[in-house]
Amino acid sequence: MSHAGNHHKINYIEFAANDVARAKQFYATAFGWGFQDWGPDYISFDPESAGIAGGFRTAKANESSGGSAPLIVLYSSDLKATEAAIVAAGGSIVVPTFEFPGGRRFHFSDGVGNLLAVWSE
Repeated sequence: MSHAGNHHKINYIEFAANDVARAKQFYATAFGWGFQDWGPDYISFDPESAGIAGGFRTAKANESSGGSAPLIVLYSSDLKATEAAIVAAGGSIVVPTFEFPGGRRFHFSDGVGNLLAVWSE
């Protein structure tokens, strides 16, 4: 499924959680969000119920889910070209491209204190 119309737009938001199952229960009960399980460490919520596509991942040991910022994820129809544009604009790649169910993504710093990610099929 192509998302070409969303090129370089915010497409996904990812939160850290100390307990992914508890996050799922809370948001489903409090707000009626629908979820898909991707294993014990990741769940995604659907945009129809939450207003935007997103997910919860298990927080890393050195990361407090209460104090971590959500990860904003942009979509790109050309991941390599977007990576090159980020570097040319003064940003830096902080997590190299990796595969996940449904696509590939990398994380970058914008040089002014923000970390974001970009994904593609």
